[in-house]
Amino acid sequence: MQKRKLGNSKLEVSAIGLGCMGMSYGYGPAKDKQEMIALIHAAVERGVTFFDTAEVYGPLVNEELVGEALAPFRGKVVIATKFGFEANPNDGGKWNALNSRPEHIKLVAEASLKRLRVDAIDLFYQHRVDLDVPIEEVAGAVKDLIQAGKVKHFGMSEAAASTIRRAHAVQPVTALQSEYSLFWREPEETVIPTLEELGIGFVPFSPLGKGFLTGKIGAETSFDSTDFRNTVPRFTPENRKTNQALVGLVTSFAAQKKATPAQIALAWLLAKKPWIVPIPGTTKLARLEENLAAAQVELTAGDVSALEEASAKIKLEGARYSPFHAQLVGR
Repeated sequence: MQKRKLGNSKLEVSAIGLGCMGMSYGYGPAKDKQEMIALIHAAVERGVTFFDTAEVYGPLVNEELVGEALAPFRGKVVIATKFGFEANPNDGGKWNALNSRPEHIKLVAEASLKRLRVDAIDLFYQHRVDLDVPIEEVAGAVKDLIQAGKVKHFGMSEAAASTIRRAHAVQPVTALQSEYSLFWREPEETVIPTLEELGIGFVPFSPLGKGFLTGKIGAETSFDSTDFRNTVPRFTPENRKTNQALVGLVTSFAAQKKATPAQIALAWLLAKKPWIVPIPGTTKLARLEENLAAAQVELTAGDVSALEEASAKIKLEGARYSPFHAQLVGR
């Protein structure tokens, strides 16, 4: 597996990481713990050194899973986790309340260290920007944790370019994690130019369009009742039917390259910038191997341009988030 550095930092990771959220949360019922530990071990054996989790996934149980699975590989892998959410007593205890107050960040760090079974968190992201706390205070709190040796790198997630810039002035941001794929290209407008200017790495989540770009989801696909895609406007049956045009395009490119649609979607991201590291998630070994093989798919500058020009002509239908989640991004 090739390696990449996240921006100007010295943080080097595998060119493709593994998003672990879906093992515990988000895409239906939690999977068998031992099977997921085996899958994480399989990823390590295949050269993956970058694993993504968060306090809110589960909540808490995904960090515990990742911590247990990666305990034998301490010092050989990079674990990213996130702070910024907490249980909401006004909404039945659901973890949908924001809290990025400095004292809370420091408590979360201590708890995450224990669940992850590490002495320092490799990459600590603010999960969503909290408008009630100045971003300078958030960055300052993480700076304190870095100086104390409890965190190695500061990250942000789904933040606006201006907010990234303000945070970076207090504590250099190593990486931004946001949604980015052929299914969602908005970061190209202001975020990616800002990251390039400041020397910040980019970690796209949902690089396969929440599974849509694999070609395995159609208008007739039904999701488990606990699958968050049920709340996503872009995933209504009628919008899935309309948006199949993009999948058809990616599939035709894949046939030319003797690759799968998922591999073309990931190879496109890898070809965009040398400091972009996608983190596709999966719970299946065959999908893990398929995704990792995308690092061997070579797309020329001409391939990238052709793919972008053709996809730009396709009008995609539906917002990428429900109104509640939409208000938390781009702040």
